[in-house]
Amino acid sequence: MEGINEPAVSNWIHSKLPHLIPPFEYQLIAGGRSNLTFAVLDKAGSKIVLRRPPVSHVLPTAHDMTREFRIISALYPAGYQVAQPLAICDDATVNDYPFYLMSFVDGSILKDPAVLEAKFPAPHTRANIAHSLVETLAKLHNYEIDEIGLGNLARREGYVERQLKRWYTQFRSSAEEISDSVPLVDEMYNRLSGSIPPQGRATVVHGDYRLDNTMVADDGTIAAVLDWEICTLGDPLADIGLLLVYWTDPDDENVPLSSVTAMDGFPRRADVARLYTELTGADLELINYYVSFGFWKLACILEGVYSRYLQGARGGDRSAVADYSNQVHLLAESSKRAL
Repeated sequence: MEGINEPAVSNWIHSKLPHLIPPFEYQLIAGGRSNLTFAVLDKAGSKIVLRRPPVSHVLPTAHDMTREFRIISALYPAGYQVAQPLAICDDATVNDYPFYLMSFVDGSILKDPAVLEAKFPAPHTRANIAHSLVETLAKLHNYEIDEIGLGNLARREGYVERQLKRWYTQFRSSAEEISDSVPLVDEMYNRLSGSIPPQGRATVVHGDYRLDNTMVADDGTIAAVLDWEICTLGDPLADIGLLLVYWTDPDDENVPLSSVTAMDGFPRRADVARLYTELTGADLELINYYVSFGFWKLACILEGVYSRYLQGARGGDRSAVADYSNQVHLLAESSKRAL
């Protein structure tokens, strides 16, 4: 199994979780675009989850397993919808990079329309899913970060400024590696940097909050929020802005991203924003800035993914990447339109 040193990892898991019975079977759940997620099954059929960085070309400041584990370890006892953290291995000799284990949460990831149709055919259930998704984001933003033990996770102030510098640095590095120039990303960096809104109260910011980064229970509620790798402290409006980036309305045209939210039963993008305001009291007057920032950030991230793919770091994902460059351009154009 690519990404798993099976003898060493199996021995380590058994030493930390002796109730699990070897031999273990490893199944790739998601991989290639970022961190790798594996299901680990023991001889008795018990299942847990293992998370590790990509197999190669790990970007600086990204894919920090220790940090991700710390975040869910703080949120889980606070009653937030995350998998239960089980153990972390920071010894790189075991599996090349640190990795951690967490509980397996049953449910559905709603990215494929066929899965949505099969699991949630009734339109009213889809409305409930949307409400739970926004409610779960509002719950995250309503936590007092000091009370849940994350007050020193990162700087609280200057979130958007820090994010612009971080992702632009990685974008320039990736673009130079593959000789892929996207001048509009540079232009939008300058425009966004020159018009950053004042930041209000700092909260936990997930950084990639969207429907298909959650596990949806059979009753239509959010059972777990996944993929905490770029979580930090800062401006919560960046999270709701990005959720709106990923939210597709039925009459949207020429969108760079598509989602099952365009299907019958889901509320419109404006309704999602309105519900978030009701649940948090947030002022979304400048939300278009955060939507623009969200599109731009995704362009930078996708450029990094594209670069890693061209250099062979696919982590089990063998899908085509020929359209990635065009997608980066479309995301940059969407950022400009939003601003």
